[in-house]
Amino acid sequence: MSAEPVLSVRDLHVWYGTEDRPVRAVDGISLEMRAGETLGLVGESGSGKSTLGRAIIGLLPEGAATRGEVVLRGQNLLGLDEAELRSIRGPELGLIFQEPMTRLDPLVTIESHFLEVLHTHEPGMEEDEMRSRARETLAGMGIPPTRFKQYPHEFSGGMRQRIMIALALVLNPKVLIADEPTTALDVIVEAQILRILADLRRNFDTALLLITHNLGIVAEACDRVAVMYAGEIAEEGEAAEVFAEPAHPYTRELLRSIISLSTTGLHYIPGPPPDLVDPPPACRFHPRCPNAMRVCADKHPIEVELGGRAGLDGPAHRVSCWLHGPESEIGAGAEQPLERVEFAIADES
Repeated sequence: MSAEPVLSVRDLHVWYGTEDRPVRAVDGISLEMRAGETLGLVGESGSGKSTLGRAIIGLLPEGAATRGEVVLRGQNLLGLDEAELRSIRGPELGLIFQEPMTRLDPLVTIESHFLEVLHTHEPGMEEDEMRSRARETLAGMGIPPTRFKQYPHEFSGGMRQRIMIALALVLNPKVLIADEPTTALDVIVEAQILRILADLRRNFDTALLLITHNLGIVAEACDRVAVMYAGEIAEEGEAAEVFAEPAHPYTRELLRSIISLSTTGLHYIPGPPPDLVDPPPACRFHPRCPNAMRVCADKHPIEVELGGRAGLDGPAHRVSCWLHGPESEIGAGAEQPLERVEFAIADES
């Protein structure tokens, strides 16, 4: 794994305009990715994971505002116009969308999907070579060449997802963003897709940002993990270290919510995720946090580095939480527990 980042996200903010006030979907995030590395991005729905992925590749909806830097090989992508971004998408940056059936045009064949991508990004390539490369990429996904001229509705959900992955890989991108690539797939197809992504990293030195709710996938497939809550990074570090010794209460609560063969009762985090139009002051997790203190409601937590495993290049284990904050910043009496708010669960029976 290279020591130099191939992609750097620096103090990135993304807002969505509303009739009331802007939605602060991504609020000051910084991340780095290296060639050959898989970074898992986890968090509850609405935490801003997909917005972060789309901001990196420049596919935000009209009306979204951004600030900060997304640096790919020394170039800030946020300063480019649409034509320049189009030339980078595909060869440099790839995206695997959720719900492949909604992304594949039902009126054209799989062959036409691949030819359009290759015509756009490699117009000098002969059409026979385009077909050959497309078939080779599909074969790597386990889809036989005999199905090249079929339509999307003639494939199963798992095969359509593999086609979407193949479309992202046919140009050999340096950075690939996979947004819930195994959603709604059975565990056998899920395992096949994870093997394909692992082969991609091993064979092409591709950096992979894996956006998912599935912590089991992160534990199996990722080198590092970033835990996102309410538009911010709560904790980031080597996946094995974060899973073994989670430093942020939110990370601990997520891990406690995992169901295993030994599970005897369901665990959940009380209360809903915050409204990003008007998020809680200071630490955004404090209204739901079992370890909240007075300082958590008064001051935004300072990011603290907890170190990292010896011999590893890249960012250390870091966390934004007053449980690990500098004592000089907390102040006298601030360590007192904050009064908890009990969330009632309505009985719909």
